[in-house]
Amino acid sequence: MIAAARIPKRYEHCELSNFTTDFPGADGSVAMAQISASRFVREYDPPEGKGLLLVGGIGTGKTHLAVGILKELITARSSACLFCDYRELLKQIQNSYNDSVKATELQVLRPVFDTEVLVLDELGAVKPSEWVWDTVSLILNTRYNDNRTTIITTNFADEPAAGASGPDAPRRSESFSAARAAARDETLGDRIGERMRSRLHEMCRVVKMEGPDFRQKFKSASFG
Repeated sequence: MIAAARIPKRYEHCELSNFTTDFPGADGSVAMAQISASRFVREYDPPEGKGLLLVGGIGTGKTHLAVGILKELITARSSACLFCDYRELLKQIQNSYNDSVKATELQVLRPVFDTEVLVLDELGAVKPSEWVWDTVSLILNTRYNDNRTTIITTNFADEPAAGASGPDAPRRSESFSAARAAARDETLGDRIGERMRSRLHEMCRVVKMEGPDFRQKFKSASFG
């Protein structure tokens, strides 16, 4: 079942139990995220379907925690789990449109739809387009409607898109929205659309992880 989860070799060592070893002296929010991950495994009770949205900068340990959760659910609960890199999944779907590739789009997506627990790693990492938004919508809505558990990691802040506003807020022109977007870092709303961001909040509990990039920190220390 571990092999069937398709965990990349880079993350094969990741466990909830060795998280503090890999991220010593981390920000308090990272320590709290580990506690949240452990509690998630303890309280996991399908078919409730509520997942986690792990939000934080590069190198804060999001993927480590997500893989650790998968392993715990497989070993302790015999849950069918699957790890998907968001970018690689979109590439596989695009490749299925090539006549020389035998796999169809449905064959690529069926395991993503059907697995009990899915990790979708680095959501928003691909430049948004109508096709990307439609594909994200299909995946998330299908799993939401089937009450499947989804664990998502993203490097983008869980904030609205540049042009998004509340129903009582004054309307802004497209040029104003574009200027506003250019003046700030992109958000999860920018990358996947506000509708899907709202759906994520229904599907997942948000866990924020702050602090430095530990990979860069250790790399710098090794050259110090």
